[in-house]
Order: sequence, then C-alpha cells, then structure tokens
Amino acid sequence: MKAKTNFNEGLCSTLSSNKLTLKSILLVALVWFSIQAPVQAQELQYSKPSWWFGVAGGANFNFYEGSTYKLNSDFTPPATFHEGKGVGLFVAPLLEYHRPDTRLGFMLQAGYDSRKAKFDQVVTDCDCPADLKTNISYITVEPSLRVAPFKSNLYLFGGPRFAFNMDKSFTYQLGINPAYPNQEASPEVKGDLSDVKKTIISMQIGMGYDIPLSSQTSKTQFVLSPFASFHPYFGQNPRSIETLNITTIRAGVALKFGQGRLISPPEDNTKATVIADPEVEVQFSVTAPANVPTQQRVREVFPLRNYVFFNAGSSEIPTRYKLLKKEEVKDFREDQLEMVTPLNQSGRSERQMIVYYNVLNILGDRMIKNPTTTITLVGSTEQGAKEAKEMAESVKFYLVNTFGIKASRISTKGQVKPDLPSLQPGGTLELDLLREGDRRVTIESSSPVLLAEFQSGPDTKSSVIMPLQEAPADSNVVFDVKRANEAFSVWSVQTMDESGKVQSFGPYTQESVSIPSKTILGDKPEGDYKITLTGQTKSGKAVTKETKAHIVQWAPAKIDEGLRYSVIYEFNESKAIAIYDKYLTDVVAPKIPMNGTVIIHGHADIIGDDAYNLKLSQARANDVKDILGSALAKSGRTDVKFEISGYGEDPSHSPFSNNFPEERFYNRTVIIDIFNSGK
Repeated sequence: MKAKTNFNEGLCSTLSSNKLTLKSILLVALVWFSIQAPVQAQELQYSKPSWWFGVAGGANFNFYEGSTYKLNSDFTPPATFHEGKGVGLFVAPLLEYHRPDTRLGFMLQAGYDSRKAKFDQVVTDCDCPADLKTNISYITVEPSLRVAPFKSNLYLFGGPRFAFNMDKSFTYQLGINPAYPNQEASPEVKGDLSDVKKTIISMQIGMGYDIPLSSQTSKTQFVLSPFASFHPYFGQNPRSIETLNITTIRAGVALKFGQGRLISPPEDNTKATVIADPEVEVQFSVTAPANVPTQQRVREVFPLRNYVFFNAGSSEIPTRYKLLKKEEVKDFREDQLEMVTPLNQSGRSERQMIVYYNVLNILGDRMIKNPTTTITLVGSTEQGAKEAKEMAESVKFYLVNTFGIKASRISTKGQVKPDLPSLQPGGTLELDLLREGDRRVTIESSSPVLLAEFQSGPDTKSSVIMPLQEAPADSNVVFDVKRANEAFSVWSVQTMDESGKVQSFGPYTQESVSIPSKTILGDKPEGDYKITLTGQTKSGKAVTKETKAHIVQWAPAKIDEGLRYSVIYEFNESKAIAIYDKYLTDVVAPKIPMNGTVIIHGHADIIGDDAYNLKLSQARANDVKDILGSALAKSGRTDVKFEISGYGEDPSHSPFSNNFPEERFYNRTVIIDIFNSGK
C-alpha cells in the first residue's frame, strides 16, 4: 500500500510539472493543422507519404532497483535506498520513413528524456524516516527499425537508445522520529549524484498505431500515433558505482505529418489540357487481345534414359531411386505406375522423375516379360575401373536378387570414362557437375524393347496434359506508356464505356501494366472504351493522352489435340544420336497429319555459358526440324508448318530441374508437339 501511495505522488507531481509542456505541443500541432487545412481542400488524390516528420511526447514510468548509498563525495546518508518509482517527461522531434503498404521502415527520435523517481522510504538507525528523490535526465537519440507485420496501421519498432546525461540532481530529506514529534526536522540536502555515467547505451522495443487525421485528398497529411515502449534494465545503470538500475515503460503519442504525391487527375479529366513536357515525349498505347480460337493440349510419350547415376564415394544405388523388396516384385507392373498429371509443363520433371527413378524396376519387369533378352551394364567413374565395375555389380545384384533375373543374362564391366563422356580433356569450368554426369552405369542392350519409351496404362499410348481453364496472362489488356520512367513520377488511366461509366486504375510507375479484361468489362462480353492516360511529370505538370480500344471477354478456346514426343541429346551435342534419327524418321514423322503444325522447343542444362546454351538449344531444335523435314520430303510432303524455338537453360521454360545429373541429362532435350493445324 505504501509503494502505491509513493507512486501516485510521483505521478501527480510529474503530470503537474509537465502539463504546460504537453499543452504547448498540442497547441503547435493544431495551429499547423489549421494552416494546412485550406491547402488540403482540393479535389485531388495523393499517395500516402513515405517521409514523416513530427513530435512525440509522453510519460516515462520509471522503476528503480538495486542499491544506492553514497550520493556524492560530500554526503552519504545513514541508510541504503533500494527501490523507487516515478514518472518523467519524454518529448522529442521525430523522423520516419516507410513506403505505403510495405512492412519495413525506419524511425528516429531525439529529445528530452527524464528518468526521475522517488525512492521508497527507509528508516535510519534513529528510527527516523528518510526520503530520496532523484532527477536523472538525458538527451536521448533513438534510431529504430519499424515493422508493420500486416502492412496496416499497426506497427512494431525496436532499436538502440543512446542517452547523454544532462541532469543528475537529488533531494534528500531526513524526517523526525515519530516518538519525538517536537523534534526539529533536518533541512533538505540537495546536490548532484557523483559517478554518473555521461553516456548510456541501452535498447527499446514497442508498438504503435497510426490514426489518420486527414484524407488522401490532402497533399499534407497528418497522423496521430499512440505508442508504448519498454526499456529494459540492460545497460541502464546510471552510475559507475553501486548496483542501481532503471527499467522504464513509456506511453505517449506522436503527431506526424508528411506530403503525398499526386496520383490522379482532376475529376473531369476529359476536359484536361494536354501539356507537352519539353524534355520527354511519351508514347501511349493499349493492347486488347481478341480470344484465341483454339487451345492446344498434347498427349505425351516419355523417352526412357538408359543411365543410373551414382553419388560420389559410393558404389551403392542412390536412395532417390525406387528399389523394391523381393516380395513386392509380383505386384509391380510398369503400366501401373502412378503419374502426376499437372496442368502445365512445369510439372513435367516431377512426372518424368517418378518414371525415371523406377528405371531399374521397369527394366526388371521388361526382362521378366522378355526372357531371351540380355543386357550389359557399363560402369564409369574417374576413380577407376574397379570402382566402376562395383557400381555395375550393384545394379546387377539388385536385378538378380530382387527380380530373379538369371545372372548369365547380365554382364558387367568398368571403365574410367563412359563412351559418351561429358567431361572433355582440357575442360576447366563446372567440373564437379560434369563429373557427376560421368559417374554412372549405362544399360546397353541389342533388344530395343528393353529401352522403349515409357507408356502409362494397359492400353494407353500416352498421358494427357489438360488445358488451363483460367484466363491466361496474354489475354489481359495491356497499357503501355513508353518512357514513363523518364517522363512521369506517377501515372494513372481512366476507362469510359459507351454508357459513360468511368473506372480508374493506378497509380503506376512502371512502363507497362496488365489488367484482366474481366476487371474492365465486368459481366459484359465486349465493349468499346475511351481510355485516358494522365501522368504527372517530375516537374509537376499534368499530361493527358487519349486512345480507344475494343475489349473482348476471355472465353475458353476450342481444344486442338496434339501429340508430344521428346528426344535427348548428349552433353554439348547438337546432332541426334543414330537411334533418335531413326526414331524421328520412322515413328514421329508418319504421325504428322496433312497440313499439320509441328512446334519444336530446344533446351539445355545449366552447365556452361547462358548465351552458348541458348545457341545450343536452338541448334538442337533445328536439328530435329531438319530430320523431320527430310523424312517428310522423301514422302513428297511440303504441307507441314514448323515453329522453332530455343530456350537454352532458362528455368522458366526448362522442363526439368537441375539438382541431380539425371535431371540435367533430361534437360538436354528437344520437345516436339504435333497438332492438326496451327489455328
């Protein structure tokens, strides 16, 4: 109860002494706001400011702990003081930076910071009560990181506190023994505490909430921000002697103002005057695509690579390969492999790898079904032929022990390099990736049935990639403002339909903006629009430009069913191996319909220079085109349209990832899509 009384006394005393100061701060803010109000009464829209200036004020609720005994060299009271409480004034100009609708920002406050307190009363040896008040105050500098976790008006902040002492006074009062009420009280002792540190380095964490006081029609915008912060005792030992420390809880409010940037034209922008910028001339255009009448999807046959790759330092089959137990073999069937079928090609790697990591199970299943076939397993590693043969023997052991294949049907050998190595003599770049690709077991057989393409399902010739049913990005309406970065600080557009309905979009700072046609059209299937660009130049002038566009609602297109085939190239090669040359000529070319379209995409892995890989992928695509074209020409056909592209190692188009050597090998590919027509 006694502690509560002391705290209230300190609070009342401090609030009384700081009342005039707080009133002054609010009065200055209100005067400034009234001056700015006429300026803000305009029909313009401004962005929220990024830079804020203002003043923060509040109360420091200070809690003293520890011990203090010697006050200075001239005075030491007869008792030790321990705990104390008090309220001090905090007032500081402030600076903030945080871009609108972002999470991170910066705050800086520097001003007056009082850590005054009154200690709990103690009793001396003469049974006399003793009181001590301190008025320790600082000039404080507080930089903080500002975080708005929800991109809202609520924010958290935290950072260091640098405090420079400016007052260290104390008042000591020794009372009279209650048993001798007529005794004369001792006079107050006032002075400065000794051994007070000139500089304190501590920390603070806190939170606040911005309450807008003005709308975005005002260029100068005001915000009122109640806040609270916690200053733990770490580093808050005001004296270099004894154990006194201070913990502070600060509560207050900040008044901030900043200036926004113009983001929209006057309301009647159809009458706005076009003012040409003498420095930069922009070009404004609108692209509103019509519907694509057909959409293509493909049925795909996967190539099956005849390699098993091994980890460095191990001759055991890597765990990423699917290995069966002996009792599971009777239930395994190649045509029962589950395959993920995503809606776009980016999932092709996942589907293919499910198949590929079952390559040994597919091989075992096919050897059981074709009991006269034989294979040779050729291991290769730069560590030597012995380790290479051990790798081959691991594969043989799995096929013999798990699938029950006769050992006489499988021969093994080891060598330092594969017959088609990736690592070439004299190579100096990306050697680790190349060595990973050469550390493998190659499956060789004169029986093509063992290494035929993978097909899923008992009667299935291919898998289906279903089309997307959402509006694609290339159906969006595109606003192009060339040289906008040079000419404008911000720009926006307004659309007006035949009935006069107006919609606004913006503000923007980039040169091109894409908006779904449905956002503009709503439920209408199509419409004619007048589109007005309004930009604010960096010199403050308004520039408007107009154009017209016919906008059509996107609708799902008619499906053009196609076939997809793939061929795989060796490292750094742009010529198909003989087996694929024959495959393209005898299998793929006859599947091309009359007046059909063949879309050929070439790819490369990540090994090597970007520009070189782009040329390599283009060369691979052209190689496939030449083989197919030659096969068609021999049949007297010239009716086929070819579309050729090379994407190099571009990850946005690459069909596979590049984490493992098998994925990089599959990226050395050309994908062939065959459609009935190009329409």
